[in-house]
Amino acid sequence: MKRQFRQLNDVTKHRISQSLRGRSMSETHKQAISDSMRAYWATIPNKPSENNKSENQLKNETSM
Repeated sequence: MKRQFRQLNDVTKHRISQSLRGRSMSETHKQAISDSMRAYWATIPNKPSENNKSENQLKNETSM
């Protein structure tokens, strides 16, 4: 299942962090991971906030 938004709750972040502790990687491997994650996150939008939704609705209503 692909992520729909960037935000994760704190419990999930902590579980991921704990599972990745203690792993060793070479510098080239770290750089390859970094490059691929930047490309991945560029495709995932931020979750729209409730405040942002209401602003967009107001803009749409006033432009009609």
